[in-house]
Amino acid sequence: MEPLLTSSSLRVDVGGTPAIEGLSLATTGERVLVLGAARALFEAAAGLRAITRGELRVAGQDPLAAVRAAAVAGAPLDPPLPPSWTVREYVTWSARLAGHPHETARALAHEAIDRMKLGEVATHKLAAVTAPARRGTVVAAALATGAPVVLVEDPAGGLPDEAARSLARVVVRALADRRTVFFAPRVPLDSPIALAAEEAIVVDGSHVSGQGDPAEIASRDSAFVLRVAGDARAFVDAVEAQGGRLLGSPGDPSQARLTIDLGTLHTRDLLRIAADSNAVVLELRPLGRAFA
Repeated sequence: MEPLLTSSSLRVDVGGTPAIEGLSLATTGERVLVLGAARALFEAAAGLRAITRGELRVAGQDPLAAVRAAAVAGAPLDPPLPPSWTVREYVTWSARLAGHPHETARALAHEAIDRMKLGEVATHKLAAVTAPARRGTVVAAALATGAPVVLVEDPAGGLPDEAARSLARVVVRALADRRTVFFAPRVPLDSPIALAAEEAIVVDGSHVSGQGDPAEIASRDSAFVLRVAGDARAFVDAVEAQGGRLLGSPGDPSQARLTIDLGTLHTRDLLRIAADSNAVVLELRPLGRAFA
């Protein structure tokens, strides 16, 4: 089976400016959590934004073609919704637009609404339902396409804790039989979304700074993400010679984003090594901060 998400030297522009430049990644799990990436990555993967350069594949397919074929569906965070439509109308039209005949679309919509626990508000207008219900409606619309791969953007983000956990729990259960990628800036490690994920990928700018089991990534107290200007190669060589370890590759040596496992070093040692290597540490933060 093809990886859920792969990219190679990917560039995606927003307003003529690169939001992603040179991103390469490959997932291995069937329930993946992508943390910290620019929103443009979700938009490109969901067929909502054009790719400027490089390659992006969702389950081995071109994103736009996959969405048009109802092989992939996206659930963006808080898209504009027609206020006079009911929850059921919106979800049913999503199924219709995916190419399903009327009766099939109605059945798919009914199942999606049931999975997302929206039955009590199914006949309510979208303008009148709560924020969690609106977000649940968007996920239900993606489900109703019948797509085997669903991309979901931060469904619980910004909600009060109890509402966020409740919605996240419903979303995870509703998508249990789909291959899924969740995109979020950060999530609590005990969130149902993080607990259900087989794999987390932490993206820092256009650099993958961490990849693996979410709990393992969150527990890497000795791993730090750095942005380094100057002679990054000499800096990395000196760090490794003194007990640290580079995770990943330095990328652009003129202003590199690095992930360093300190090993026996301290953060103050990184600043000393940078000075000795004709480099400057511009940013330094723990890798585990991807998890709130």
